[in-house]
Amino acid sequence: MPSLKELKGRINSVKSTQKITKAKQMVAAAKLRRAQAAAEAGRPYATRLAAVMASLAGKVSGDSAPRLLAGTGSDQRHLLVVVNTDKGLCGGLNSNLVKAAKIKAKELMAAGKTVEFYLVGKKGRAPLKREYPSLIGAGYDTSTVKTPGFDEAEAIANELIGMFGSGEFDIAHLIYPTFKSALVQDPTINQLIPVPAPAAAQDTGAVVDYEPGEEEILEELLPRYVRTQLFGALLEREASEQGASMTAMDNATRNAGDLIQKLTIQYNRSRQAAITTELIEIIAGAEAL
Repeated sequence: MPSLKELKGRINSVKSTQKITKAKQMVAAAKLRRAQAAAEAGRPYATRLAAVMASLAGKVSGDSAPRLLAGTGSDQRHLLVVVNTDKGLCGGLNSNLVKAAKIKAKELMAAGKTVEFYLVGKKGRAPLKREYPSLIGAGYDTSTVKTPGFDEAEAIANELIGMFGSGEFDIAHLIYPTFKSALVQDPTINQLIPVPAPAAAQDTGAVVDYEPGEEEILEELLPRYVRTQLFGALLEREASEQGASMTAMDNATRNAGDLIQKLTIQYNRSRQAAITTELIEIIAGAEAL
């Protein structure tokens, strides 16, 4: 049974941890408002750009279609672009993303496809490298900036487009968290390259003339679409990280409070037992005299 001194030390230690988790919860809550607003503000632009792409892609087909839209003509080599966080203490966010990436990789390999990983962020690297040490390819380190933005998304997009142009892969899939609430961040898997052609464009009944032409506009819009998708993934990652961190730190603070209560009860009982024992010894000594 631990001594009173040991129990007192444990109580003080847990109280110190509780102060840290409470402070991190408050910081995450403050950051979450900005990150959530940024993620929600970026969604309409991506939606509208996709609508414009649908309208243009429906008018371009065959040999005239840009390579980013038409693809390589093969689907053998797949690149999984996994967007993880750079910091921990955010619950099961990163483990869920890694799990989704592993499931996707196993599905592709079971179909006889070649798989390689492109990792964005630090936290998902270790578990994926442990299971697929030979499949970890290039990556991008976002830990060098405080808040990754469009510049980082553009750098990642340019590298991926360059890899696609040089024939290093046929299809790239983007795996990232979608922020829904502080409690829910769902892993999302979308095809990134080649840009998936929309099933159908919305028919407004209007006749539209494009200048200089559909192919030239698509040549400009397709790389921008890839950058926008990656930028949206980084925004969703930031909001998901803060939401998951706030929830995890709130749970940790509550657990610390419960542990402090249990240790305090144990401390009081031990102290009461020690006092009772001392009283019995004093009374027994007095009676002996």
